[in-house]
Amino acid sequence: MNNKYTSALTGGLFSNPVFVLVLGTCPTIAKSTNVTNAVGLGFATMFVLVFSNLVISALRNIIPDKVRLPAYIVIIATFVTLVQMFISSYLPALDASIGAFIPLIVVNCIILGRAEAFASKNDVVTSVIDGLSMGLGFVAAITLMGATRQFLAEVLKIEIFAKTAGGFIVFGLLMALFNVLIGIYNEKSKAKQESLEEKEA
Repeated sequence: MNNKYTSALTGGLFSNPVFVLVLGTCPTIAKSTNVTNAVGLGFATMFVLVFSNLVISALRNIIPDKVRLPAYIVIIATFVTLVQMFISSYLPALDASIGAFIPLIVVNCIILGRAEAFASKNDVVTSVIDGLSMGLGFVAAITLMGATRQFLAEVLKIEIFAKTAGGFIVFGLLMALFNVLIGIYNEKSKAKQESLEEKEA
């Protein structure tokens, strides 16, 4: 696979939008009280991220620089509206639980950040791959948060983890763990690369 595509595909893992880039923290903590909420908001965000990246990348040479950000917000808001209509029509229970947070996807830092930093500078295919990768990274992060908090609050009966304070605690611990694991992986990859270079020399 093209190195450019590979880099975009793995970006959501190694540069996880939540645990590494620290984006989308507000919805992650607010709606990760259980797995259902986390998965619902995660996939809604991923849908908007993928399709807004696609459209913004396709129009990147047409949108005037002076109205760049307003244009991005209009595009993102269009897909957010589609998601909101779908959830309210077909998933009423989920809508009752996370409905208020769906419109806030418009100002989610992950989506606007990828639009500005990536989609506006890359071709459509790479931008869609980036949106999918970052979206899956967000889904994985918020679902892990939701599963951890639900287990601690409902199974172990530690009620603080159902509250915002507990969300911050779990967020901090998972962020630390994620970055330690990524650091170990990077060190092993570096050592392996150095070993291969020594053999070739």
